Amino acid sequence: MSETDLTGVPLVRLSGVEMSWGRRKVLSDVDLTVNKGDFIAITGPNGGGKTTLLRIMLRLLKPTRGTVEYFSNGHSSLRLSYLPQKNMIDYHFPITVEQVIAMGLEGTDISPKCEEGRKRMAEMLDLTGLVNHRDSAIGSLSGGQLQRALLGRALISRPEVLVLDEPLSYVDKRFEHRFYHIMQHIKSFTTIVLVSHEITEIAAMANRHISVDGHIEICHSASHFVRYGCDLDHDPHPECSECHPDSPLN
Repeated sequence: MSETDLTGVPLVRLSGVEMSWGRRKVLSDVDLTVNKGDFIAITGPNGGGKTTLLRIMLRLLKPTRGTVEYFSNGHSSLRLSYLPQKNMIDYHFPITVEQVIAMGLEGTDISPKCEEGRKRMAEMLDLTGLVNHRDSAIGSLSGGQLQRALLGRALISRPEVLVLDEPLSYVDKRFEHRFYHIMQHIKSFTTIVLVSHEITEIAAMANRHISVDGHIEICHSASHFVRYGCDLDHDPHPECSECHPDSPLN
């Protein structure tokens, strides 16, 4: 993969989005623009609407109110990939790692068997550290190895926007370190929107930080995001240099 020019142009825009399940309002007053080159880290409490926000962004859910716009910037369509929190892979299905990753080329004009397809497959196997497992059945993989294969599937199409929902759930520390390495590598040429509770490492890589709990709050610094979860509706935190730049504690 080669680095692309990141211009900061909008790719996805949510305007006045609300989502309700019956009488329960899950999200309200959501205005959010994802720009080319963004790495957006999202956190918030369970049930706060994080996954719902992602699914609306991906047009997998239609909001009760509001609009979701895609900007393809001259392309026929905006290319998005999604790594959900829970995968629906059947561990008993006779399919290999290479075949799982190749699924990400479905819907593109690239065949896994053509030169470009083989080149991309080699890149994904190397990036995810699965070269020695390319012919392994998915039922033989650890949780971290399977998650890496699914990440390869999401990346092989070279999406403009990669959306990840709790990608570190149910995996070991070894996979975490590999995952951070992959994110650091791809953020120079892929726009990333990522939900995670394991936020310290992610916050350092992200350029935008958002908390979701029925609505969204924009956090203006990574350190504030990690320490306080963007609870900016509350009084400024006395020990926080971002809230009190002139504080004697700085």
